[in-house]
Amino acid sequence: MERTPVKLTYLAPLTLVLLAVPGQAAAPVFDTPAPVAFMQDLSSGAVLYQKDADRRMPPASMAKMMTVYLAFDLIQHGQLRLDQKIAVRPETWKKWHSQGSTMFLGVGEQPTVADLLHGIVTLSGNDACVVLAEGVAGTEEAFVGQMNEAAARIGLHESHFGTSNGWPDNGVTYVTARDLGKLAVATIQNHPQLYRTFYSQRSFSWGKTLGAGKDISQENRDPLLGRVAGADGLKTGHTDEAGYGFTGSAEQGGRRLVMVVAGLNSFNQRIEESVKFMDWGFRSWQQKTLAHKGKLVETADVQLGDSNHVGLVTAQDLKVTLPGGAVPVMQAKVVYDGPIKAPIKAGQHVADLVVTSPGLPEQTLPLVAQADVAQAGFFGRAWAGLRSLFGG
Repeated sequence: MERTPVKLTYLAPLTLVLLAVPGQAAAPVFDTPAPVAFMQDLSSGAVLYQKDADRRMPPASMAKMMTVYLAFDLIQHGQLRLDQKIAVRPETWKKWHSQGSTMFLGVGEQPTVADLLHGIVTLSGNDACVVLAEGVAGTEEAFVGQMNEAAARIGLHESHFGTSNGWPDNGVTYVTARDLGKLAVATIQNHPQLYRTFYSQRSFSWGKTLGAGKDISQENRDPLLGRVAGADGLKTGHTDEAGYGFTGSAEQGGRRLVMVVAGLNSFNQRIEESVKFMDWGFRSWQQKTLAHKGKLVETADVQLGDSNHVGLVTAQDLKVTLPGGAVPVMQAKVVYDGPIKAPIKAGQHVADLVVTSPGLPEQTLPLVAQADVAQAGFFGRAWAGLRSLFGG
């Protein structure tokens, strides 16, 4: 059905209460040498910055976020256990023990899934990715097929994965900055506990040095950890083809930002630009509460239900992101595919509140059904059909 906009009936009074000194605001200016960049505020859904964000590009090790996301999915659904051990095959060790970043896995070792996830997230181990993939699906190719299925489920429509670790594969693997942002959001929102467990470790130890036999400890390359308050993920990437990239996230004062930069020239430039970008996101923008949780925003028409209407309420505090110090005029409309077909469950996401303001990014906030609406009985459906037939 056509997406039908419905004007928010109490927009004017709400605007006057929330934003008492109306005026036009411009988005804060930001400049970066990164050829590709993207930033989103998860609290409001607002895209704060985008620079060639839909360009297809090689992700390098940022592809490992997809490997980890799939593992998190399997763990959540009981198909994989953190304490499950996976043996390192001699063939896998031979191919990957010295190919780029490594966890220093040894032939015949049996790391747990948790060990391998630390090795992927913290150490960026190419070997850890392939060992995990083979342990889960039998072959890396089969695991990559599952990665692409999971990517489609979470809306990564401009990305494709050909390996579990992002190793260059003549263009088979590609992503966009926007899709990397979506992947980060899905990881954080769909697997919050696993995200907290694995994505903020400062270092991890695995393997022994030759001769002395000392533990090999490697630092997390995440450029935000220890430099930006609230930073807790996600993943760096680097190849000669892709340059230096990073997908990161941080939370401050209830606001969570996700950022992507790609195509930078050096390790140090990646640190500098990532920190500068995230600081800009927090300092140059502010958050305003538009409506508190449970607020009735509008009613929507219902088709073939035991009620003709359902209330649309906020499932959480609805917040918008504005330039620091700005008080712009804002407009809002409720948008849904309507009439909404019964049955409907209370709390079901059935509509969106779309907030716009000149010079600022559009922000889309979810609305849910206030109450259950059961499907109408036979006579109710028949009557509805007759009314539709005769234009009643």
